[in-house]
Parts: sequence; structure tokens; C-alpha cells
Amino acid sequence: MATERYEELSPSEFFYRNRELAGFTNPSRSLYTAIRELFENAMDACELHGIRPEILVVLREMEKTSQETAVYRLYVRDNGSGIPERHILDALGRVLYSSKYVLRQSRGTFGLGGTMALLYGQITTNRPIRVVSATPGSKKIYEYVFKIDIRNNRAQVISIRRHRNSENWHGTIIDFMLEGNYPRVKSKIVDYFKYTAAIAPYAEITFADPDGRLFFFRRTSSKMPKPPKETKPHPHGVDFETLRKMLMAADPSTTIKDFMKRSFHRVGEKIAKSFLAYAGISPDTTVGEVLGDKGDGLLERFYRALQTYDKFLPPSADVLSPIGEEALREGIMKEFHPQYLDVVVRPSSSYKGHPFIVEAAVAYGGGIPGEPGEVVLFRYANKIPLLYDEGNDVARKVLNSINWSSYRKPQDGPIAFFVHICSTKVPFKSVGKEFIADVPEVEREIELAFRELLRRLTRYTRRILRRAEAEKRLSAFRRYLPQIARFATGLAGKRKVPDVEPLLEKVKERYGLEASGGSQEAGTPPSSPSGTRRRCRKGRSG
Repeated sequence: MATERYEELSPSEFFYRNRELAGFTNPSRSLYTAIRELFENAMDACELHGIRPEILVVLREMEKTSQETAVYRLYVRDNGSGIPERHILDALGRVLYSSKYVLRQSRGTFGLGGTMALLYGQITTNRPIRVVSATPGSKKIYEYVFKIDIRNNRAQVISIRRHRNSENWHGTIIDFMLEGNYPRVKSKIVDYFKYTAAIAPYAEITFADPDGRLFFFRRTSSKMPKPPKETKPHPHGVDFETLRKMLMAADPSTTIKDFMKRSFHRVGEKIAKSFLAYAGISPDTTVGEVLGDKGDGLLERFYRALQTYDKFLPPSADVLSPIGEEALREGIMKEFHPQYLDVVVRPSSSYKGHPFIVEAAVAYGGGIPGEPGEVVLFRYANKIPLLYDEGNDVARKVLNSINWSSYRKPQDGPIAFFVHICSTKVPFKSVGKEFIADVPEVEREIELAFRELLRRLTRYTRRILRRAEAEKRLSAFRRYLPQIARFATGLAGKRKVPDVEPLLEKVKERYGLEASGGSQEAGTPPSSPSGTRRRCRKGRSG
């Protein structure tokens, strides 16, 4: 019988062998994923520090490798916070080394995608990676050229250069080669930038593609969303191993009451005492005693009580950074110029101890893509456009479950729904971050947002139909009333034909046609205040 051979894999080697898990499935999808991951890191580097993003992405074809694939040079430059010199090689040359491993809303979730993009480039082209970075106020700009040692999960430095930062530049440049198939995925890449610009009107995005086309998405707003904040775990959001790790990191002499106050989100003196009484644990018990094994199952009792105690305060959404109604409206108007647009921001909610906010919009007309009567869905999570696997997403499930006969929607063009979920932990179903799991709490908030938008759209559509019918009726009155007045005057033997204008004015007043002059107000839902209408018209003309 053959003897089994056992060996250990480094994180780099594991993802090298299983890169499909991170979205690097084929040359076209891998090219899209690489651009997306590095662009998202660039956006986070700006937004987390309150810097208005100015991001340049250049993709050039260097050589053909087959009929369908080629080697491309990908250059991504941002004006963000940069990477401190001591972290450059680890942040980009090691898998599972990142600044993302804190409890905070961010585009990056696993601290994996940027390094995976560079790793994919190396294994498909065997070319080195160039990184240039400087932090705000740094007197030097650091330039590293390196490869990734897959077996040992670390960077192998080829060269280091340090330049004087005479212009006080800050940000990061990543420049490397990778194999891909741009013709097959170019529409997705352009859509990705366009859909990002639709929710980030404060960003300036430039993309130069291999076909010589330049796509420029201008900034139309200087107002940045508030940066997300790092937060502590909520008691309902920890599992047994997380709790053990938190306890082991604490001073063993710390009382369990003080541990709870310092370690958990929204747990103060009163709630800590109430919880410990519920758990049957003395407030003076130390962390060391909870971790110590005395056969009384103290640690397990503590954990079980955390899961069942129902008087903890819900997690606060103050740590989140939603898009905001104004920015969402501005961005959609800038990129799609719809005839009608309405936005809903749901109150914050939570699942498994993680706060989340659902923002949604509905639009039709203008530049909304699709066929007449089609329902188009634009999905976002922590400000990331999700372009793949829509059929598996919870938002599409909600749309498919709606009884459309209960609502009235326009049939002369496509109708688009936009939905954004921001959270300290978005429930993605895969490392590729392309679709969201049907968590009941998230599903409910999306459904409530969509139904509210549909009710408003139905009221608006009915108003427009009534107005169109009234305009048709008024047109008939204008055509026939003067003739009726002349015939009636002759039959009565009178000479002066009565003025029918006062009667027409009464008809206009009755059907609400006087204020609008009989025309539809573009871009304005019936429930929107007049100030919003002014913003919509301005955004559309801009």
C-alpha cells in the first residue's frame, strides 16, 4: 500500500493553485478582476482619508500570445494616502497581508484581490511588478521592483529607488504585465467605470484602453461622503473562536466586566452588569479565570449567553459610509440623464451583529439601457458595482418575486433599479465578491425599498397618464369650442361670438395643466420637494 505524502502550502501557493476562487477564472474575466481589484484599492486609499479621488487606469497591449489572448501592461495611479515604505513589499507581495483586517466598511473585504492580481500577472507573464508610492508629507517617493516568491509567500526585491518628492505628491502607482482578452471583456470594464461614476460624482476617473479610446468620467460634486470608522465587534457577531482570540489578547487580570466594556460595541457599565447577571458570572471574574479550564465550562457558558441575551443595543450605523441621497441622485443624473428618478434611503438595520444600510433608486427614460418594458438592475455593495452572477443575487430574487400587476410602470422604455448595500460585513457568497447572499434581514430591507419606489412611480405614472388624457381633451376643446360658439351665435341670431378662452382656462385649472403648461416635468418624482427638482434639472443639463 502506497504511503500518503503530506505537505504544507503557503497562502500564495494555495491561491496560485485555486485562483478561480478569487475571480481569476479565464483570460477575459481575470483581466476585468485585476483592473477592478486595483481600482477599488485606489478608491479606498482616497475615500478613507477624505481625499477626492483622481484615478488613472491605462491598459496597453504589448504582444499577442494567441488568437484570443495577449500580454497587457496595466498601469493604475491614484492620489490617495499611499503605502508607508515599510509595508510596501508586504502589502503587495504577500497574500493575506492587508490593512483590511479590521472591522470597518471598505471595498476590499478579504485583503486578497490586489496581491492576487499581481500574482496572476506574474504566473501568466513571468514579468516583475513595479510599485511607486508616497504618503502625504513624505519627502521621498519610493519605487520598488519585485517578484512574488510563491512558495514562501513574500516579495523578492529586484531593485529599490528613492526619489526626492519635490512636488509633494502622494498616492500609489502599480505597473505590471498580465495576460488577458480585452476584446471579450471591454464592455464590462467600461461599464464598471461608468457605474462607479454613477455613485461617486466626487471622483475623477480616466481610463485609456488598448484600442486608443479615452474614457473620462468628470467630477460634478466636491462633496465627499463621510469616511467609514473602525468599530468593535458586536456581541451577537462573534463566534466561539473569535471570542477566545479576544480573551487571549486581553490582560488575564482584567475583570470580565471591564473586558466587555472595552472589547464590544455599545456595551457599557449597565449592560455589562445586566448581562453577567443573566449569564450567572460574577463581574469580578477575571479573563484568566474564564480562559482557565476548571471543568465548570465558564468560557462556553459566557459564549452561549452572548448569543441568547436579547438586551444588547443594536449595532450603530454611525460607523458606515453610505453614498447618500444627494450623491446618488447627482451621479445617476450625470451618467444616465433619466427622464424620471427617485431615491430611497432605508433606516439602518443589522444582521448577526453587523450594521447595514440599503440605498435604492428607480429611473427610466434618457440613457437608461435596455428594451421597452425591461427591468434593469444595477447592484452595488460598499460602493462596488457588481456586474457578474446577477441571477444569484438577493436583489434580483426580490425583483422576481414582486407582483407587477399591483403597480403601474412605464412601457415606452426600460426601467432601472439601483440598489446599494453598505456594511461592515457584506454577505458575499464568494471571494470574487459578485453577488450577495439572501440573508433574510437584507432581503427584507431591499424589498421594502423597492416597493416604496414602485408606489411612488405608480403615483407618478398615473398622474402623467391623467395629464396626457387631460391634454388630449383640452386639445379637442380648443379645436371644436370656437366652431360651436360661432354656430350657436348664428342660431341665436346674435352677432358677437362669445369668448371661449375663460372656459378653456377653467378646464386647464381643473386638470392641473396651468402650472406646467401641459408638459411633463422631467426627472422629478411626485413626492420630491421643489429643491430636488432644481437639482435634477441642473444635473441633467450638466
